[in-house]
Amino acid sequence: LSRAVIVGVGSLLTASAVLLGGIIGFVGLLVPHVVRLIEGPEHGRLMVLSAICGASYLILADTFARSIVAPSELPVGVVTAFLGGPVLIYLLRRSKQEYVV
Repeated sequence: LSRAVIVGVGSLLTASAVLLGGIIGFVGLLVPHVVRLIEGPEHGRLMVLSAICGASYLILADTFARSIVAPSELPVGVVTAFLGGPVLIYLLRRSKQEYVV
C-alpha cells in the first residue's frame, strides 16, 4: 500500500512539474536519469554531462521538428514527448524490476 502511495505522489509531482515548466521541461526530468545509466552516479560529472546532453537533445529535437514537415513547423514538445515517452516507460519498468523482492 505504501509503495502505491509513493508512486502515486511521485507521479503527481512529476506531472505538476511538467505542467508548470512545459513539455520541454520534461527533458530536465528525463535526461539526467539516462546520463546516470550511461555514466554512473558521480555527481560532478553527472551535472556537466546532463547539461550538455540535455542541450544537445533539445537542439536535435528542434532541428528535427523544423525539418520534418517543412516549410511548416512541428512543435518541439511533440518531438521531445514522442522520443522521451518510451524512454521514460523503459526506465519505470526497469526500476520496477530492480525493486521486486
